[in-house]
Amino acid sequence: MSIHEKIKKDLMLAMKEKDEEKKNALRVMMGEFARADKKELSDDEVIGVAKKLIKSERETLGLSGGQGDNRYIEILETYLPKMASDDEIWEWVAKHIDFASYKNKMQAMKDIMNHFGARADGNQVKNILMKS
Repeated sequence: MSIHEKIKKDLMLAMKEKDEEKKNALRVMMGEFARADKKELSDDEVIGVAKKLIKSERETLGLSGGQGDNRYIEILETYLPKMASDDEIWEWVAKHIDFASYKNKMQAMKDIMNHFGARADGNQVKNILMKS
C-alpha cells in the first residue's frame, strides 16, 4: 500500500473515530496532493509534501514563539520514513565512498543522498561530510 493510499485510509478512520486534529491534519495534506497535476502521487512526492508542511508549521511555531512539538507535526511525521542515523550514514560512507575520486568531499553528497533518499536530511549529510 502506498503512503498516499494509507493517508486516505487513515483519514476515513479519523473521521469515523471523530479525531478532529488528525482529520484536519490529513485534510490539509490531501489538499496539498490535490494541487499536484497527478492523480496518484509517488511515495517520494508524498514525503516531500509532508516535509514541506512540517517545515512550514515549525517556522510558524518559531515566529509565534510556540513551545515544543504540536500534534499536527506529530501526525504528519508518522508518514515519514525512519531517518538514517549519523552512524548509519558514516558506516555507509566509509564502505562505499572514496573521497580521492572527488575534487571536493562535498561532491560525494549527491551519491550519499541518492543512496539514502528521503531517509537522510541534506543538512545531516552535509554536517557529516564537514566533520570527515
